[in-house]
Amino acid sequence: MGDSQSIRSRLEWVIDATIPAIQRALEDETLTSEELVLFYMDRIAREGQLTNAILELNPHALQIAQALDFERKTSGKRSMLHGIPILLKDNIDTSDGMHTSAGSLALENYYAPEDAFLIKQLRKAGAILLGKTNMTEWANFMSDEMPNGWSSRGGQVLNPFGQFEVGGSSSGSAVAVATNLAVASIGTETTGSIIHPASQNGIVGLKPTVGTISRRGIIPLSVTQDTAGPMTRSVTDAALVFQILVGYDKEDPISIISQKYDSIDWLGCLKQESLQGIRIGVASSIFRNEVSEERMQLFKSSLSVLEQLGAKIIPDIDLGTKEDDLGYNVLLHECKAALNHYLGKTPATNRIRSITDIISFNDDHPEQTLHYGQELLKRINDRSGTLTEPLYIEALLRNRHLAKKVALGKALEENDVDILAFPQNHGCSFEAAAGYPAITVPAGVTSAGEPFGLTLTGSAYSEPSLLGYAYAFEQQTQARHKFRMAQKK
Repeated sequence: MGDSQSIRSRLEWVIDATIPAIQRALEDETLTSEELVLFYMDRIAREGQLTNAILELNPHALQIAQALDFERKTSGKRSMLHGIPILLKDNIDTSDGMHTSAGSLALENYYAPEDAFLIKQLRKAGAILLGKTNMTEWANFMSDEMPNGWSSRGGQVLNPFGQFEVGGSSSGSAVAVATNLAVASIGTETTGSIIHPASQNGIVGLKPTVGTISRRGIIPLSVTQDTAGPMTRSVTDAALVFQILVGYDKEDPISIISQKYDSIDWLGCLKQESLQGIRIGVASSIFRNEVSEERMQLFKSSLSVLEQLGAKIIPDIDLGTKEDDLGYNVLLHECKAALNHYLGKTPATNRIRSITDIISFNDDHPEQTLHYGQELLKRINDRSGTLTEPLYIEALLRNRHLAKKVALGKALEENDVDILAFPQNHGCSFEAAAGYPAITVPAGVTSAGEPFGLTLTGSAYSEPSLLGYAYAFEQQTQARHKFRMAQKK
């Protein structure tokens, strides 16, 4: 098979290739999945430590690749993900020799006894689970002072394009894809945790309708807002990965809504004429004072492209509320209940059984764990975890009303618009509280080289349309800023 230098030079084309292009090479036997895994392992060994994106590799990845190569020859491929290396955020359970820690030293020795449902879907499709990515510890729910991308287990994830905000909490998943350490990755989002790092690192991130992907086996924060989603270098790849992740899991009742997608031709949704006749709303008032002049120009340029592709821009949409109006009460209460339930069901060998145990562990190891404190964890722990408090129920009802009826509902229905467009991660709190989908797609870079993303938000179950709109924009602009390690200073 040759040494790493030979594989490195021969497979250089892979770093900008889509999944269909890689599959064609696998099918005509000019490439094997074993070589693909070795190629990415070599890149991780040489370059991964420069951004701290990767926490660990799957010790069985090479053997799995060899087995899938054999299977391809003898019985054909299982799906478009057959033999494709994918990285996973460190809050997703895997049962094959990798830890699941949410970036916390408190769980650095924890092995989940069972795969998350979405992991079972990926394995069934023939994907190769290459490793786990670093993330903001406890998905940003440890301290208000903690920067995005920092964890006690993995250190600080760095934006590969410069000294810019990396975004979180799926920081490592975004950076790994941006720096070509795998074909794709899986992130999770409660409020902006896919969209934000994807937009900050110049990749595609799809945050689905809550319930389309089972949450079972994901270290939880919020029963009403948590979801997983694909993070990729192209919209095509996002559609192909999402197609595999979607599925009904009887252990996560809301996932029955995934049956709405059973007959969808996902690649068929990707048409360059998708934006013709589409009405796109812009709610400038919620981000006008928070976006730099240069980013606003990038956003306006993106809107011009959408118009060139046949869309009609409806400016000055009034959402009737601000993102800050949603507050944190829902998430603080739900996190106490969800995280304690998850930890309490782990095997008895895991000594971390509750948020109280996490706090105690951190207090016992302050030099390693308390760089930024744990005030947010303590505030969460002050809740009862029963979800019976009037404060929680009132906040839940209020947030759903503000997000679904006042903000997004009003914009999409009263203004007769199909989707809303935002710069970067603005608007994420609304789609999170409503459970609605969003997609971000690369839309250029600032003069300093910082990536900029255009984010599109639609109503529930609108992923097929959103993917089509994002694809049309992507094909027209080809705006992804391709990373090369020489850029890293």
